[in-house]
Amino acid sequence: MMATTHALFGMALGAVALFVAPEYATVAIAAGGVGGLFPDLDLAGDHRKDLHFPVYYSLVATPAFALAVHAPSSVTVAAAVFLASAALHSASDALGGGLGLRPWEATSDRAVYDHFNARWVAPRRWIRYDGAPEDLLVAAAFAVPGVLYAERLQVVVLALLGASTVYALLRKRLVDFGESLADRLPAGLAAYVPVE
Repeated sequence: MMATTHALFGMALGAVALFVAPEYATVAIAAGGVGGLFPDLDLAGDHRKDLHFPVYYSLVATPAFALAVHAPSSVTVAAAVFLASAALHSASDALGGGLGLRPWEATSDRAVYDHFNARWVAPRRWIRYDGAPEDLLVAAAFAVPGVLYAERLQVVVLALLGASTVYALLRKRLVDFGESLADRLPAGLAAYVPVE
């Protein structure tokens, strides 16, 4: 799934605070968005392994939520929603396509690394690849709570949805462009270009 889909899902998760603790809704929605994006910061490293922890984020998010319920504050609520959003991002990557520059070709058997079991989880391909039409549809659905209820963050939600739309429209062409650009790089720089 697109990083923006994960961010919008995290924001929708944080929007639950509107109904249980509205005074923390803005911080929860923002933390959900950041938590949804956070695991994809490993794009420059070993993607879907370095910062993707489907089991460990979940294990830490559970006591974080208990703390937020018993001692609510901006910090405890933000931490709990951030961790839950990062956990859901990491786990939901298994629902998409595998790694690789062209995941729509379904050539990879690696979706996300499970550190707890020391193995790669295979892709389920419910969302065929990041930027697929169904990915954009999911992103749009997760944007609804932010657009309707998060007045302070509506612009962010709409910007993420706009970026999702542009990416989905250009997704397959971006690979060809990127490969063409990589072919023109000096040998010293080409070694830093990720191959997956």
